Amino acid sequence: MITIWSDVACPFASLLVWRLHARRAALGLDVGIDHRCFPLELFNEQPTPRAIVDAEVEVLGALAPAAGWRAWWRDPSEYPVTMLPALEAVQAAKEQGAAASERLDLALRQAFWRDARCVSLRHEILAAAEAAEVDVKALAEALDSGRCRARVVEDWREAADGAAEGSPTVVLPDGTRLVNPGLTYRWEGPKPGGRPVVESDDVAALDELLRAASR
Repeated sequence: MITIWSDVACPFASLLVWRLHARRAALGLDVGIDHRCFPLELFNEQPTPRAIVDAEVEVLGALAPAAGWRAWWRDPSEYPVTMLPALEAVQAAKEQGAAASERLDLALRQAFWRDARCVSLRHEILAAAEAAEVDVKALAEALDSGRCRARVVEDWREAADGAAEGSPTVVLPDGTRLVNPGLTYRWEGPKPGGRPVVESDDVAALDELLRAASR
């Protein structure tokens, strides 16, 4: 099992998650992913800035063209101001098993980055759940009860206490902790207004990470 601390709104985390799914399938490894919350909006006390996110996705989307990412293309008024409901839903899906949580997490990321869906909204989350073959009725009941929101806040506090250094942080079964494994970058220009410049991109590092977790 690999633990990933991340935010759905983080392009670097979403690239890592998409690649791990792809590489795990290619290698034929049985390694689960436990998604933990690193809610950027709680750390930063503001919505994740769209101008910065759009600049990041223009660069990172080119590293995984099969994912079909593009900058937000629907009406600006539909852009999600919070990712807490999506993060909560991924935690709620754990009640249906780790695999269900994994599938919903990936489906929400695809809905946001590929399809420009406002995954802050209940019906969009449930649509992603249906696409991910998650029990929609059970997920809706969990979301409507609010019982899983506390997990998001607990993860935030645990991350703030040092469990994770950023989005994404990967923790292997032996305790090894890696921040944004396989990829390094620098930011060029102002924030917002500039762009990330990828300095190294080592997808093979993810293969080694998966193999290490499988052992």
